[in-house]
Amino acid sequence: MGLLNEVIGAVVAEEALSKADADAGFLKKAMAAVAGFEGEKVLEEKLTEHQAQQVSDTDDQ
Repeated sequence: MGLLNEVIGAVVAEEALSKADADAGFLKKAMAAVAGFEGEKVLEEKLTEHQAQQVSDTDDQ
């Protein structure tokens, strides 16, 4: 679900910016979308690492 999650992250970030700054221009909205897109990728990687670590810890016991 990687791409779908990244698109959702971009949309949510852009929408949050619109709520915080109603007069935000195109550049600010584009930057928010990119930040949401990239931020979701990092978050997904961290969650995957954490889950893998939990599985390996469970296997070691």
